[in-house]
Amino acid sequence: MTGTIAEICCGSYYDAKQAALGGAGRIELNSALMLGGLTPTETTLHMIKEEFPSLKVVAMVRPRGAGFCYSEDEFRVMQKECERLLRSGADGIAFGCLQADAALDEKKNHKLTEMIREMGKEAVFHRAFDCSRDPFGTMEQLISMGVTRVLTSGLKPKAAEGREMLKRLQADYGTKIQILAGSGVHAGNAAELMEYTGIRQVHSSCKAWETDPTTVQNGISYSIADGERTFEYDVVSSELVRKLVDSVRRFPDRTEKRIG
Repeated sequence: MTGTIAEICCGSYYDAKQAALGGAGRIELNSALMLGGLTPTETTLHMIKEEFPSLKVVAMVRPRGAGFCYSEDEFRVMQKECERLLRSGADGIAFGCLQADAALDEKKNHKLTEMIREMGKEAVFHRAFDCSRDPFGTMEQLISMGVTRVLTSGLKPKAAEGREMLKRLQADYGTKIQILAGSGVHAGNAAELMEYTGIRQVHSSCKAWETDPTTVQNGISYSIADGERTFEYDVVSSELVRKLVDSVRRFPDRTEKRIG
């Protein structure tokens, strides 16, 4: 794999627009980012693809918050969501199913991967990987079933903390599957993380904050943040996206000069 990629985590049409304006080439589209990201609406996907046709969109398929051990009813919903998002123009699907013991649910993941690959799209295993019982065995299974890419923080809360694992995953599997480093990645640390690990793709929220004065009224609160951010909600910043994209784009040039 050649080139570098900065993928932006988006939770709305507005976020996707800011990512596009900032120069991003690919986004992960979600809803309910405060729950870790759930399946987005088809309407949101349609609007993004109509207005930003060159922007690659990987749509999340995740029916609820908490973990990744899904009932058969939940999985039936996931299959339908996957099919409809692909037919609505998604360039790929992000998903991840685990068993109750945190082992990979091979049957469920294989069904989704097969559906995605049959339509010529990208199958992306999200950070359920970081909760898996056996990351190396899981990676081997994902490679065998044809998964395109794995999003991971190296089994730590932040990618910078998991850089040793990220480096090992890239060294052991980087020629067989794409490794996407995410969680806590920004313009100030992306190039250093990429240089240390050898990974060429990073995932970032590029988060800023907006205010909604109706968040708390009459003793009723719908806050998603605490303290000074009680009235605020998070959005993607086009300025932060631009800084990240510029940092990632410059990285290959620095590497070539150092090696030469």
